[in-house]
Amino acid sequence: MNTRKVLSGCSQRGLVLVSSLLLLLVATILGLSMFRTVGSEEKIAGNIREKQRALHAAESAQQYAEWWLSNSRVSAPVVCNSLLDANIIQGQVCSQDLRNVVGSVTGVPWQTGGADVGVSYTPPGMTVTTASAADTYYARPRFYIADAGKAASGQGEIYRIEAAGYGGTTAAVAVVESTFSLYLSSWSLE
Repeated sequence: MNTRKVLSGCSQRGLVLVSSLLLLLVATILGLSMFRTVGSEEKIAGNIREKQRALHAAESAQQYAEWWLSNSRVSAPVVCNSLLDANIIQGQVCSQDLRNVVGSVTGVPWQTGGADVGVSYTPPGMTVTTASAADTYYARPRFYIADAGKAASGQGEIYRIEAAGYGGTTAAVAVVESTFSLYLSSWSLE
């Protein structure tokens, strides 16, 4: 009888050990999957942040292009085959549509014949560097203004503006487009 009690006690201890090991294994697997999920969510949040930064950079360049059209003496459209710098008061209206020059507007940087085209613009407070650092942008935003023809009324001109901006890497890029109408003022001072 004493032998049976000892045997049953040993078998119970072995069962507890196996159960504990299985429970520990399940807890470890759950813990590892939680860490993996948290890491994925952080990557997703970072990617969303970079895409938003790229969109803001592109919108900033687009708004500057619209401002430039409104406040500059726009000359006749030219063939655009180089990259100008808006920060040193350069700008241009191109005679050809960007799609005809580069094929796809979403393929940035925009190039023709191996040379960048458009106008680059660095908004105030933006830091641009190719080194990966917090709150820096990979490249300067740029825009391209194309003459789209006369307005329906015949008293103005319509322009197509494409703008592109980067986030912190080449993978975070946004392209926006707008149509901008500029009408001649018919005011007269008497």
